[in-house]
Amino acid sequence: MTDADPSQAFLPLLHGPGPAGLGHECRAGTQDAVALERSVAPVLRRYSDENFALIRSLLLLWHDHLDASHEVSQVIETPDGSFLHGIMHRREPDYWNSKYWFRRVGSHDAFPTISNRVSNLFERHRAAAPASWVSCDPWDPFAFVDAVEAACGRAGTEARRAFLRDAQQIEFEELLKHFAGRV
Repeated sequence: MTDADPSQAFLPLLHGPGPAGLGHECRAGTQDAVALERSVAPVLRRYSDENFALIRSLLLLWHDHLDASHEVSQVIETPDGSFLHGIMHRREPDYWNSKYWFRRVGSHDAFPTISNRVSNLFERHRAAAPASWVSCDPWDPFAFVDAVEAACGRAGTEARRAFLRDAQQIEFEELLKHFAGRV
């Protein structure tokens, strides 16, 4: 782990079997919840209780342990906890409840970086991006929930779902950097 970017210790855990699904599906190759928690516990000990919980919840969510992540995030009564709670419900899928939690987030420090990175992704894959997106700046988690809901419906294409999984991956990476940067 470097002092410049403490998230480097965790980022490899977000690059295993490909981006997390948009729904509740479990991917082959994700880590078992117990093994995952055992592998990160020594590094997580250096964090505050809240950041420990945030990183733990995020990693569980990325590794498709939605229920375990939910147990952790639902008791973190901060915008960060609400952000993870919103992603979890978006993946569940419970889109209305996801938006409820994103309303509790308000404006988040990670939004500008997510916006910038997703805008770059959008420019490279404009044809696969949701037609309703003209821009991803500023980051709009409600529009993202709507795009995921539409893409997971009958009208969604695999190219659009792949674009949204990549955008969600950016969300995970930037949140991890945000949480890990606060020891």
